Amino acid sequence: MLYIFDLGNVIVDIDFNRVMGVWSDLSRVPLANLQNSFVMGEAFHRHERGQITDEEFAAAVCDEMGMALSFDQFAAGWQAVFVALRPEVIAVMKQLREKGHRVVVLSNTNRLHTNFWPGEYPEIAEAADKIYLSQEMGTRKPEPEIYLKLLQEEGTPADRAIFFDDNADNIKGAQQVGITSILVTGKETIPAYFANNPC
Repeated sequence: MLYIFDLGNVIVDIDFNRVMGVWSDLSRVPLANLQNSFVMGEAFHRHERGQITDEEFAAAVCDEMGMALSFDQFAAGWQAVFVALRPEVIAVMKQLREKGHRVVVLSNTNRLHTNFWPGEYPEIAEAADKIYLSQEMGTRKPEPEIYLKLLQEEGTPADRAIFFDDNADNIKGAQQVGITSILVTGKETIPAYFANNPC
């Protein structure tokens, strides 16, 4: 079987309020204002597809949110999204590989984050056979193309894959191409799934 794991709030806890907190401190824009104006809009999506640079993304977000930040200040806040690794999921990934299954990560991400988390959490690469990143694939979840590209690369039919993600739209996108998909609603979801479905 091919097991596909999302990154944020599946393998690593993330919290965008931490990002807003840093940006608020650096820009002096009230936190509530930033929280109200932050949206994952077109610039966000284009950045995840690798269609715009980090600098273009930072400028667009700062403009949308009324923040006067340098690129380094923006990046400092952007990296603050990562909270902590979920060791119970890393353990599951390693166990799956030990049993002969293929384990990969599929993440909607961007260069700014991939310059940070691999060094911060080397356990992720150690627990996965391959890491698929939206910015390198030119498409993002929940677009069907990203799942089809991954399956083609892995040489695996959809009915031999299981996908874990915390975003309901991403789950629907994977289901549309025939992948069994599990919505991760908390830290207990993945351990509980494998307790009930031993492989």
